[in-house]
Amino acid sequence: MNDRIPDRRGTLIFDGDCGFCTSVVRLLSRYVAPGVDYRPWQREDLDASALTIEQVTREVWWLHPDEIRAGGARAFARVLRHGRRPWPIAGRLMELRPIAAPAGLVYRWIARNRSRLPGGTPACRVEGRRPSP
Repeated sequence: MNDRIPDRRGTLIFDGDCGFCTSVVRLLSRYVAPGVDYRPWQREDLDASALTIEQVTREVWWLHPDEIRAGGARAFARVLRHGRRPWPIAGRLMELRPIAAPAGLVYRWIARNRSRLPGGTPACRVEGRRPSP
């Protein structure tokens, strides 16, 4: 996997060109899960992380040496699970069968509309967007 993951911490790979994503990561790192390593995919060795451009432009990714990789809503739930209380409870709830499907729908809606959300810019658009080098 990715040998740069420090001290068994989890890593969230996100879109560093997206203002909305960057704003959310700033909030997560400050108030929810400061122990998580947040990295923009544009500065990540995707081959070492076994991720593709298509994957990282579509959704966030959770990488942890002791856990299964997860994308989208599952990745977000993993960040919450590694956060301060009460966030781990919310993360566990998001992974339960009755909540996981709606959480995935909400995540996909947010991902498709992130350019229109607070902090979003035209660079946040997913459809028709070319990945940064």
